[in-house]
Amino acid sequence: MIAILSAGIAPIVALMSFIYLKDRITEPIPLIVRTFISGALLVFPIMFIQYAISNEVISNSSFIESFVHIAFLEEFFKWFIFIFAIYHHSEFDNHYDGIVYAVSISLGFASVENILYLLTNGIEYAFWRAFFPVSSHALFGIIMGFYFGKAKMNRDNRNLNIMLAFLFPYILHGTYNYILTSLTDSWLYVLIPFMILLWLRGLHVMETANDSYLKNDDKKEKKLL
Repeated sequence: MIAILSAGIAPIVALMSFIYLKDRITEPIPLIVRTFISGALLVFPIMFIQYAISNEVISNSSFIESFVHIAFLEEFFKWFIFIFAIYHHSEFDNHYDGIVYAVSISLGFASVENILYLLTNGIEYAFWRAFFPVSSHALFGIIMGFYFGKAKMNRDNRNLNIMLAFLFPYILHGTYNYILTSLTDSWLYVLIPFMILLWLRGLHVMETANDSYLKNDDKKEKKLL
């Protein structure tokens, strides 16, 4: 049990630390912990809804399963929790903050999901889970948080960016799951390039969000002068 918990939590801690330390002005740990717990608690209602849908809806479509049963439910609830708990919070006051809190919610969800999977299927899947499902949740969170940050810091196209904060992670998550469910024999050859591109995009938007903070800081200095 201890080994499974350690294997399940280790990649979560590593990814959250990486995202947190990239922030030029670090966010309060208690708030990050609360958003992490909120994300973790999402697992149970989502599992219940998914179970109910799978029993009531008769469909063998990989597309429906990937984009509706999994991606839509998971990304919508994460998006909703962000709006409810973080978007109007006083600590959400620069672009990169959106990434920190969205990733915290996503990794909270991924932590419980990962531990439950390892308990059911065995610790031998820990490395695969860390590289693909866990890191993908973090990357979906980065994209979501980036657009929430744009919405919060710039009034232009605010509603559009709030919508994109859901839409892009949803599409990426659905695509990720569709690769796994539809390409049963060759999924690895498609998923690895997909994850590399996702990481490149994630790192790019992190830098963009941090750069926007520096630009805003320069504007404030110029006003003072």
